[in-house]
Amino acid sequence: MNTDAPWPTPEVAQERVLRIQTKLHQWANDDPNRQFDDLYNLVSDPAVLVDAWARVRRNRGARSAGVDGRTAHHIAAVVGELAFLSELRDDLKARRFRPEAVREVTIPKRGGKVRRLGIATVRDRVVQAALKTVLEPILEADFKPCSYGFRPGRRVQDAIAEVHFFTSRSYEWVVEGDITACFDEISHVGVIDRLRARVADRRVLGLAKMFLKAGILSRDGGQRHPVMGTPQGGILSPLLSNLALSVLDEHFVAAWESFATDRVRRWRQSKGLANYRLVRYADDWVVMVAGDRSHAEALRDEAAAVLATMGLRLSLEKTRIAHIDEGFDFLGRHIQRHRKRGSKRRHVYTYPSKDALASIKAKVRAGTPRATDQSLSDLCDRLNPALRGWTTHFRHDVAKATFSYLRAFIWRRVVGWLRKKHPRAGWKALRRRYLPGWWPTEGKRTLFDPSSVPVTRYRYRGDRIPSPWATTTEKIAA
Repeated sequence: MNTDAPWPTPEVAQERVLRIQTKLHQWANDDPNRQFDDLYNLVSDPAVLVDAWARVRRNRGARSAGVDGRTAHHIAAVVGELAFLSELRDDLKARRFRPEAVREVTIPKRGGKVRRLGIATVRDRVVQAALKTVLEPILEADFKPCSYGFRPGRRVQDAIAEVHFFTSRSYEWVVEGDITACFDEISHVGVIDRLRARVADRRVLGLAKMFLKAGILSRDGGQRHPVMGTPQGGILSPLLSNLALSVLDEHFVAAWESFATDRVRRWRQSKGLANYRLVRYADDWVVMVAGDRSHAEALRDEAAAVLATMGLRLSLEKTRIAHIDEGFDFLGRHIQRHRKRGSKRRHVYTYPSKDALASIKAKVRAGTPRATDQSLSDLCDRLNPALRGWTTHFRHDVAKATFSYLRAFIWRRVVGWLRKKHPRAGWKALRRRYLPGWWPTEGKRTLFDPSSVPVTRYRYRGDRIPSPWATTTEKIAA
């Protein structure tokens, strides 16, 4: 790799990065035991840094500053992109680069708890994005198809479709697992050891370790240096967490492959043994069991022992065992088997969960406050993206009734807000001005109607999800 090449344009950099990643992924696929060296020069390559900078600037977090107080916009306007990248590349090549502490912020969660996020400096984010660019295609070659979170080309709907597929086929008991403070308790030693199995370049390993060991600046001004965990919210954190949690994937996939044929599975059932399948999305996972409750309880303990090797613990409060007829919540869905209306046959259905519906209702309430100083057009601009995104996310579930309920809820909230805004206006005046066709509209702005979203079935892709770095031949075969 020519590390003295001039700075490319973002378009040229993206094409070059794709070629680099495709080669790395193919080499990793061809030789599962290959250890990659001399990757550090790729991290500091001009094309990789330009592409990493573009990714950081496009991210919503570009508006947030780290401990140095600089945002991506400030750097572009004051320092200049090329000057910033040139200085960063010089520090990487001279091995002077050291990550700064992350700025800790907290966001509220349900039950009065808080989630801690670590905001790195823009400089550190660019290096993390470059490191992820180089490592991800290598590690993806080893990741198992049962995991879906934070992986290219995979989404929540794929995980839900697989759960639906197996629970509809005699896998009736479900272990719904949740890991206690996953990002905060990941073993640094375990992550680096797993990374070392594929990466022989000590400079890259050292860079990854520095990001794991970077200090955390809390809101009260104190600084602490973690001995475990990775800051949630970092660009590199999802990849490292997937690397750590892949121990769970490998354990259950090895078991699945040992009884992957129908003949073996029938034999196991005849002997009173269980068949089971894991589906994981980030730190949320389920094990679907074709057996009885005692088998599910044994598999829960088995999963806890596997996770302990990476310093992780199961949350006793959130880990539960349920039968498919009882139903369970997973990734914002309530999944349950019951009788189809007008028929004696039973089917597995996936609905938006009560918590998911409560979250969008809370956003609607926040968007229709007591204050009425904004216009209806501004209110639509605030609510429409959230409503459109939520309904798009759940459009593959049994959600038509939920969308209709949400439509009625929105109408009541917005019409109530309009009546507060115009307390002296009569109902006919409000209808004439704001409710043509009985739906809130002002000028060219119309409130998004959730019930207008068509509900369609999602196609289960199974193991046929192609990698973004696969060749054309591999994609066709997939």
